[in-house]
Amino acid sequence: MKLSEIIKEIDVIRMTADPETEITGISYDSRSTAPGDMFVAVTGYESDGHRFIGSAAERGAVCVLCEREPETDIPYILTSSTRRGLALASKSFFGDPTSSMKLVGVTGTNGKTTTTTLIKTIIEKTLGAKVGLVGTNGNMIGDTFLPTERTTPESYELYRLFREMADAGCGYAVMEVSSHALYLDRVCGLTFEVGVFSNLTQDHLDFHKTMDAYAEAKAILFTKCRRGLVNIDDPYAQVMLDAATCPVMTYSVENDSADLVAKRLRMHADSVEFCALTTGNIEAIRLGIPGRFSVYNGLAAYGACIELGIAPEKVAAALNECHGVKGRAEVVPTGRDFTILIDYAHTPDALENIITTVKEVAKGRTVTLFGCGGDRDRTKRPIMGRIASELSDFVIVTSDNPRTEEPGAIISDILEGMKETETPYVVIENRREAIAWAIKNAQPDDVIILAGKGHETYQILGKEKIHFDEREAVAEILAE
Repeated sequence: MKLSEIIKEIDVIRMTADPETEITGISYDSRSTAPGDMFVAVTGYESDGHRFIGSAAERGAVCVLCEREPETDIPYILTSSTRRGLALASKSFFGDPTSSMKLVGVTGTNGKTTTTTLIKTIIEKTLGAKVGLVGTNGNMIGDTFLPTERTTPESYELYRLFREMADAGCGYAVMEVSSHALYLDRVCGLTFEVGVFSNLTQDHLDFHKTMDAYAEAKAILFTKCRRGLVNIDDPYAQVMLDAATCPVMTYSVENDSADLVAKRLRMHADSVEFCALTTGNIEAIRLGIPGRFSVYNGLAAYGACIELGIAPEKVAAALNECHGVKGRAEVVPTGRDFTILIDYAHTPDALENIITTVKEVAKGRTVTLFGCGGDRDRTKRPIMGRIASELSDFVIVTSDNPRTEEPGAIISDILEGMKETETPYVVIENRREAIAWAIKNAQPDDVIILAGKGHETYQILGKEKIHFDEREAVAEILAE
């Protein structure tokens, strides 16, 4: 592809590269640069791609997209933002793959994975369409599963994935849109048919610093949509509404002024029931996922599909056939007189939600096992400690993904929040040993919540990722 075609949407400040140059690939990591590539010098938070222009040139890059003139003698294209440039170049290089698909984007702290999975399922059931999925649990092209490293991939990988989806015949794609992806322009160049905001609770403050900045990053989604859907029960809903450049439908469980409201809520051990009300229409829904938060997720999926133009009665019928998502209130078979749940809860709000849900239906004790991630927002650790100890009957404090922090230091931060409560607890740093202790000390009718890992099948110790699947750990411990 000619360079002129690749950079046609980029704001070019100055250019020494020949626009007729044939480009065979795009790279932003010099270690993966191949002959014929355009190298994009992305300015990152840990490293600056401009430092590696020379290395990229040695590997055969024919030109570089950069924010300042390179010190290496190589043809260049100067632009104001190489992050935006990488996205727009990738969009052109892969032939604008989303132009043949309708995109649905879901942003928020909690509920993104369940909501996107529900939307994908509803579209498939009601329209018979092939649907792509981009998310935390993994990416999907129809029924084909592709593992992933992050919620929203870097823009080059994202556009490449969309190209694969389009080539495979996907007419729709549903994606989780993280605040990082919005702020760092990973979704630059995309237009969403529908954008959804679920909620905003404390997370990622190591990156955004303040909740207001976190909310503003989320709100960027509503400048990239044709239609929006916003949960007005959330305190930050107004930030989304103020930023929106498109018509917005509101949804609520608490506020009758919303365009879409859930009424007649009934909670069960394995499901929730509610009626979805819009002007002139009411649909009864039973969703096979427990917890009040499931009403919000179900309502968001319902609203998004209505915004896509699917008939409400068809959406409701499809939702009635939906069940849980891996790592979200997932029941692990034990064959014993106690229950084990795996849940991804790794924020204060999510932890409170899952414990509250269990307390509503548990006949015995609610036992919560959790830790907090290292090299991430430290301020939420004591908050999660307080929530776990205030709501649970017993707490087991352990490790999550300590990364480069000392596990003991993370645990100490958690324990600070537990000082004011009298709930009994134990500290067992090794997560597998902690799970074994929970199982060996389980009492009849206990519900043991393994919180934090969810769908993850690994732990990050230092900079090494080791295999660790809690389902396997539970099965092995029970067998022992």
